[in-house]
Amino acid sequence: MSIYKSFIRPILFLQDPDVVHEKTIKTGNLLGKSFLTRGFLKLFFNFENSALETEVFGIKFKNPIGIAGGFDKNANLIQTLPSVGFGFTEIGSITAKPYDGNKKPWNVRLKKEKALIINYGLKNEGVDFLKPRIKKQKRFVPLIINIAKTNDERIKGDGSVNDYNESFVKLQQLGDIINLNISCPNTGDGVLFCESPKLLDKLLKKIGEDKIKKPIVLKLKPDLSDALLDEILKIATKYSFIKGFIVSNLTSNRKLLKYIKEKDIERYNGGISGKPLFKLSNGMIKKVYKKTHGKYPIIGVGGVFSAKDAYEKICSGASLIELATGLIYEGPMVIKKINMGLLELLRKDGFENISQAVGSKV
Repeated sequence: MSIYKSFIRPILFLQDPDVVHEKTIKTGNLLGKSFLTRGFLKLFFNFENSALETEVFGIKFKNPIGIAGGFDKNANLIQTLPSVGFGFTEIGSITAKPYDGNKKPWNVRLKKEKALIINYGLKNEGVDFLKPRIKKQKRFVPLIINIAKTNDERIKGDGSVNDYNESFVKLQQLGDIINLNISCPNTGDGVLFCESPKLLDKLLKKIGEDKIKKPIVLKLKPDLSDALLDEILKIATKYSFIKGFIVSNLTSNRKLLKYIKEKDIERYNGGISGKPLFKLSNGMIKKVYKKTHGKYPIIGVGGVFSAKDAYEKICSGASLIELATGLIYEGPMVIKKINMGLLELLRKDGFENISQAVGSKV
C-alpha cells in the first residue's frame, strides 16, 4: 500500500472534506508558482512515453489523462497539475456571475463506496474575476475551460442562453477546448439543457453567432434516456463547431450505491461521483460512440481509480480520460500509475499507440 493511502489519507479523512479541498487548492497554487517546485513535483510524478501521446480535436496531448471539471473551480492549478503528470487540465465550471455555493456540506465522503456526494452547485468566482487569472498563468498542457449557467433560479429560458453566451464570448479564446456543461444536477432552477433540446438548440445557435475558433464539447448526464440522447446528438450534428462530448457528469441515482442505504444519506443534497458511476458512464460512452460511429471524440469520466479503469473507458470509445474522485482516494501518484499501467495494457493487446485502443472493444 502507498504512503498516501497508509498515512496521509487517514489523516486527511479525519478532517472536513470541504476544508481539505480548500487547503489542497491553496497548497497546489503555491507549488505551481515556481519552476523549482514544479520541477521537484515532476521528478516524483511525471511519466512520459510516446505510446501515450495522442492527437484529439487537432491538439497534441502527451498522455490521455486529465483532471475533471469541478476540482479546480477557480483556475488556481493551471500551472501545477501538469507537473503531477496530467496530460491536460480542465477548470471550472465558470459562470457569468459569481456564486458562493449551495448550502454546505459541499462534499460528503462515502468511503465504503469510494465515492463522494458533491453539492457545490457551480460555486465559482465568476467570469470577470477569473478571466485575468486564467490569462496570466503559464500553459504546459492543453486547457479545457468548463462553462455553465449561473446558479440563479431567476435566470431562465432565453436568459439562460444569454448567461451561457456571456461566459463563452469572454473565455473562448483563452482555452484550447470549451466544455459546455449542460448537465450539472445541483442548480437552483433544476433545468438542465441536456433535458431541454429546444433550449440547447437555442444556446448553440446563439453561440454560433460569434466567430468560433476553438473546439466545443458538450458534457452529458450518465443516465440520459435513449430518446433524449438521440435528440441531443441530432442537434449537435447541426453545428459544425461541436467537436465531441464529455461523458459523464455526476449522477443523482443513489440506487447505484452498494453498501450505503439511501435513507442513511437522504439528508445530503448533491450528485454522486466515483466508483458507483463507473459502469453507468461506460455504458453512456459506448452509446455515444456507437450512435456517432466514432466520429466525435469522447472524454470519458466517472469512477477512474486505476489504469484498468481508464483503459476500459478507452476501449469503450473514449479518446481522453478525466478523474477527480480517484485522485482524492488514491493520491497524486495515481496519475503516474495509470499512465504506466496503460502502457502495459497497450503492449499486452498489441497496440503501438493509445489511439489504436479507442473503441476497440465496442
